[in-house]
Amino acid sequence: MRIISYNVNGIRAAIKKGFIDWLKTDPADIICVQETKAQKENVDHTLFNELGYHDYWFSAQKKGYSGVAVFTKIKPDAVETGNGHGPTDDEGRVIQLQFGDIRLINTYFPSGTSGDVRQEFKYQWLDEYYKWLNELKKKHPKLILCGDYNIAHKEIDIHDPKGNKNSSGFLPAEREWMTKFFESGWVDTFREFHPEPHRYSWWSQRFPSVRLQNKGWRIDYITVTEPLRKNLKDAEIYPDVKHSDHCPVYLELKMN
Repeated sequence: MRIISYNVNGIRAAIKKGFIDWLKTDPADIICVQETKAQKENVDHTLFNELGYHDYWFSAQKKGYSGVAVFTKIKPDAVETGNGHGPTDDEGRVIQLQFGDIRLINTYFPSGTSGDVRQEFKYQWLDEYYKWLNELKKKHPKLILCGDYNIAHKEIDIHDPKGNKNSSGFLPAEREWMTKFFESGWVDTFREFHPEPHRYSWWSQRFPSVRLQNKGWRIDYITVTEPLRKNLKDAEIYPDVKHSDHCPVYLELKMN
């Protein structure tokens, strides 16, 4: 099972930049995208179906905002939109797919960059989400959680840790949440294969040169629960794929 997680920063904009041609190269069996900024009916989804993908969407109530989708060549046994948490579901942040005994969750974590109100929302959301995941694990021990987490965990995950110590996405409380999350039985799949520095998945668009100079953040993850650790086969980040200010992150799992 090959999985990609990719914040496309607007699916329609990504399509104009060659997203469909990239899909034709068969990068993965399952493509989880975040920040679609579109309703399903506003996108020509036959483009995905013609390539052999089933498409599942969960959009925000507010148009042109947030939203998640999954394009998968493996038909899921079940699909669930949202996670029953009102503020999350209003913003189209979670979609769940069941493949046998594995549950895949595609999530767009909130950003706190727009100010104190959203940063407070982010903290509340993280607390709620952590509790929800812990409950879900009891019912579904084999979980894959992919998405834009909007948090760089450690200093190795950001180009300028000192300069960003007061930046949303690298605040002490956010980083502590990530530590607590990993210590509760989740595996950072990329770091299982890649201990090296300077590997990032997002670069600020405010300064176009930062991507060229690789001054980025690693805020996109595919994590799995401990029972799936033995199934990990490969993980990668693809910085040369450029339809967005993020790039795709990849995981390959051996299936039992």
